[in-house]
Amino acid sequence: MLRLVLPKGSLERATLELFDAADLAVQRSSDVDYRGAIDDPRVAEVRILRPQEIPGYVAEGLFDLGITGRDWIEETGNDVVSLGELHYSKATARPIKVVLAVAADSPVRVTEDLPQGVRVSTEYPGLTGRYLAKHGVDAQVLLSYGATEAKIPEIADAVVEITETGRALKAAGLRIVDTILVSYTELIANPVAYQDREKRHAMAQLHTLLQGTLEARGRVLVKLNVGADDLDKVIGLLPALKSPTVSKLFGEGGYAVETVVPKSEINRLIPALKDHGATGIIELPISKIVH
Repeated sequence: MLRLVLPKGSLERATLELFDAADLAVQRSSDVDYRGAIDDPRVAEVRILRPQEIPGYVAEGLFDLGITGRDWIEETGNDVVSLGELHYSKATARPIKVVLAVAADSPVRVTEDLPQGVRVSTEYPGLTGRYLAKHGVDAQVLLSYGATEAKIPEIADAVVEITETGRALKAAGLRIVDTILVSYTELIANPVAYQDREKRHAMAQLHTLLQGTLEARGRVLVKLNVGADDLDKVIGLLPALKSPTVSKLFGEGGYAVETVVPKSEINRLIPALKDHGATGIIELPISKIVH
């Protein structure tokens, strides 16, 4: 039913791992194959292509559904429907920022300080041109194919580049003037396909599986038994996803308690629970959490 396109390159491995964890494993003949398949009736075709190209292909209707960055959606200006952000790897769990930067000793403090005719090097010529025009700067936008931060001062007067923390730009002797865009990875759909009721339902179901898998990451299920006298103390220790589930034990004067907690807290939580009267403590992995 759905033609799906996934990002190749730096996001490829993490994307495929997410789909595998969501029980949507992508099968390929080799790691370099651009075509794949998912054993699911909702997915008719899978292609793996550069994220820069994905917004255009989805907008044109070559694919119904795709994953790419907000930076490339804005750069291309294509008409797509965003189904939501997916924070699924080190490269996507925190956003990247598209920033305007100049040499550290430049007198430029705000965008409007850039001189008319300024040379700006970037991998985002469309986004950069629109941004500078909005700020009244008539610039010469130069397309960069990489190592953009190295273009100052001989080739360019300023750059528009991506960064997470700004450390790499600072190390290159540059200073950030402004943040143009904050970009996460997004699940996007073709507008025409999205209007199709059957396809839209299939898209929503796939999104539920992916988001549910992400919700479960870094969390575990804790189950325990506790006597009535210690129940309130134990409940007070639990950092619940919502409210803990509490059930009376059959034929006994105690309770069974279960809740979802961050995995990072479990090594301190289990001993504390035992200290406060909990018994039969079980820690279980979680595959998905769907709200």
